[in-house]
Formats: sequence, structure tokens, C-alpha cells
Amino acid sequence: MAWDEWEQLKAGVAESGSTGMRLNQLAADGGGGGGSGVAGDLVVNQDDLGAVGHDAFTLYEDLRTGTDIAGAGMNKDGAGSTMQAAASLKAHGFAMGSALELTVDVWTSQSKAVLQACAHISNHLDYSKKLHAEDDAKIAAVLRSRDGLAESVSELSKYFK
Repeated sequence: MAWDEWEQLKAGVAESGSTGMRLNQLAADGGGGGGSGVAGDLVVNQDDLGAVGHDAFTLYEDLRTGTDIAGAGMNKDGAGSTMQAAASLKAHGFAMGSALELTVDVWTSQSKAVLQACAHISNHLDYSKKLHAEDDAKIAAVLRSRDGLAESVSELSKYFK
């Protein structure tokens, strides 16, 4: 859009006195979705959920073991090698010791936040996968034709026209 076109549109709105918000939308008969005739509903397969959940769990495990700088090289007192170095630097009067302690604290805090996010994603997708499988089983049990077989998609689509 050219600048002068924008100015013309603004002037037209100002002249009409219509300054309220207007949302553009499709006509009611057009529906949503892409231009290829495909419905606009979100479709996720169980395999997709399982794969993303598994990747989130794998990332969680890799991060849990790879980002633990506070516990790496732990001594008999439970202090990791980085915290041991920080304590040693502080004992010898170096300001770097306090900065190193702060770095470990911030790193640990942020690592835990990322770990919690990965665990949440993994658990949520596992839960969603299980819940939807249960829902599908309930629906399949209810939607049976007279002969006891599952109702066909073509028969079901008659209800939505």
C-alpha cells in the first residue's frame, strides 16, 4: 500500500465519521479454512502428539544431565566444582567468587524453568493423547449402526449438512 493511498483511506474514514473498530471476516457461507477446499479445523494425529511429547521428554533428560553446573564434580559436602571454585575465590578475597556464585544461581534457576517447561509439554501431550484416545473410544461405542459396526463417515456427514 502506497503512502498516499493510506492517506486517502484515512481521509475517507474521517469524512464518514466512522471511527469505530471493524473486523474483517469471511462471509457466513464461505466458512474458514484454506483456499484448497479443506476445512479450517485443526487436525492433530496421535502419532504427532506422541512424537512431540517424546521429543520434549528427550530434551528434558538431555538438559537435566547437561546443564547441572551446580552439581557437577560434587564433593563430600555436596558442593559442585563451580561452587567450590567460587568459595575458594571468595576465601582469597577475589570479587570473582561472588560473581561466580551468582552466575551458578541464575543459571540453575533458568535451567529449572526450561526443564519445567519441557516436562509440562511432555506431560500435557501424554495426557492429551490419552484423553483423546478415551474420547474416541467412547464416541465409537455410542456411534454404531444397527448391525453393530461403526457408523460410516458418509452417514455421519448427513447430520452436518
